[in-house]
Amino acid sequence: MINTWTDFFKSIKNKPYAITLHNFLNNEYANHVCYPPRSLIFNAFNLTPVNEVKVVIFGQDPYHEPNQAMGLCFSVNKGIKLPPSLINIYKEIEDEYNFTMDYSNGDLSYLAKQGVLLLNAILSVQKSMPLSHNIKEYTLFFQDVLTFLNQLEQPIVFLLWGGYAKALKKYLNNPNHLILECNHPSPLSANKGGWFKNNHFVLTNQFLKQHNLKEINWCNK
Repeated sequence: MINTWTDFFKSIKNKPYAITLHNFLNNEYANHVCYPPRSLIFNAFNLTPVNEVKVVIFGQDPYHEPNQAMGLCFSVNKGIKLPPSLINIYKEIEDEYNFTMDYSNGDLSYLAKQGVLLLNAILSVQKSMPLSHNIKEYTLFFQDVLTFLNQLEQPIVFLLWGGYAKALKKYLNNPNHLILECNHPSPLSANKGGWFKNNHFVLTNQFLKQHNLKEINWCNK
């Protein structure tokens, strides 16, 4: 029985893709500058235990410039200039809840500690080379992650933003879970419509409240 992320990682560690991925990361981090720091690749799993997962958000791959990536999708270290996608996320939260976000702090750890599993579909990247670690082993890994999450009976909201995240919907069919889809928050996508006014943050909390779970405090102040 798998009850923790430790159990999950033990269950996959001898699979061929897991061994190949481990060797790939050893080589990449030994020979190139890669992000996030090796110790933070699985940061999302460390900060949000299985039994506390209420919300799952998927990004694509980590930020690829110095001091940005920290192992949580869309999140950057405090004091780092907010990337455009995160600015749009903050703007939407403000619009839905009529409060002001702290734009000097892009660290989303406060959400991870409330049960928001912040995953990138690719967990690492070479400096200045977006999608450089887009390998099939990550795809296989997240097939297992999603299959596991889909089997959990606890109420979970999956926020699928953009085409890459929406493609993961095929692994999700648990009636106890809610799936919300919209455009990606990046300016290229958001400015075409389909991101702003999506009401995902309010809808997520309505679902959690209906299931007698503590709502997410989206404000970072």
